[in-house]
Amino acid sequence: MKKVDLRKFIIYQDEHFLAINKPSGISVLADRSGDMCVLDWVRTQFEDASACHRIDKDTSGVLLFALDKESYRHASLQFQNRQIKKVYHALVYGKASFHEYRENRNIAVHDQYSSVHKEGKDAETWFDTLGIYYEYSLVECKPITGRMHQIRVHLQALGFPIVADALYGGSPLFLSEIKKKYKLSKYDDEQPLMGRLALHAYKLEFQNRSGDRVCVEAPYSKDFKAAINQLAKIRKVKK
Repeated sequence: MKKVDLRKFIIYQDEHFLAINKPSGISVLADRSGDMCVLDWVRTQFEDASACHRIDKDTSGVLLFALDKESYRHASLQFQNRQIKKVYHALVYGKASFHEYRENRNIAVHDQYSSVHKEGKDAETWFDTLGIYYEYSLVECKPITGRMHQIRVHLQALGFPIVADALYGGSPLFLSEIKKKYKLSKYDDEQPLMGRLALHAYKLEFQNRSGDRVCVEAPYSKDFKAAINQLAKIRKVKK
C-alpha cells in the first residue's frame, strides 16, 4: 500500500472521532476494484477506526470516522435519527435561483444508479443558490435523508445537473466554453477546468461524546476552488 501522510487531510480530531477532508477519486470503503480506500489510510494510524458514513468516490470533503466501537454506535444513532447536519456545495450547469427550496420527490435505488420515482423511498433535500456564474451556479445542498446519489438525482430532476456528473447528465467544464477569445495550440488537447464530479461535502455537524455540538468544515479542493474562481472572473450575475 502506498504510504499516505494522513495528517495533511485531518481537519478535526478528538479522543473518539476523526474527520478528514477526503480527496476526490478514492472510495471510502473497499470496492470491487481492489484499490486502496480511505479506511485503509485511516487504519494505518487508528486500527480500530470505522467510517461513520459514506460519500461518493468522486465527491470530496468532510468524512467522519469513529475511533472505537462505542463512538461508532454514538454516531450511528445520530445518523439514524437524522440529528447530524450535512451541507454540500455543488457546481451545476444552468442558472439556478434557489432560496430555501425543498425538493422531496421519492428516489428509487437501482443497482448502479438512482432515479426519481413515485414508488421510491422518501427523499428530502434543501437547496440555496450561493452564486450564478455565466451559465453555471454554485448551490448549497442540505440532504435530510440519505438515499444513494440523492443530491445528484434531485439536481438532475430539477434541470441542473452537476458539472462532470456523467451518470446524471453532467458534462465537464472547459475554459473554452466560457472564455472569449480562448486560444489553444493546435498541438495541444484542452484539459477540462473541472473534469470530475463537482460536488464537495462542505460541512458536517454532530454531537461528540461529551454532548457538545461540533461543526467541521472542509476547505474546497484546488480544482473545485480554481473552477469557481475562474467562473467568477469571467462573469458573475447577481441572484
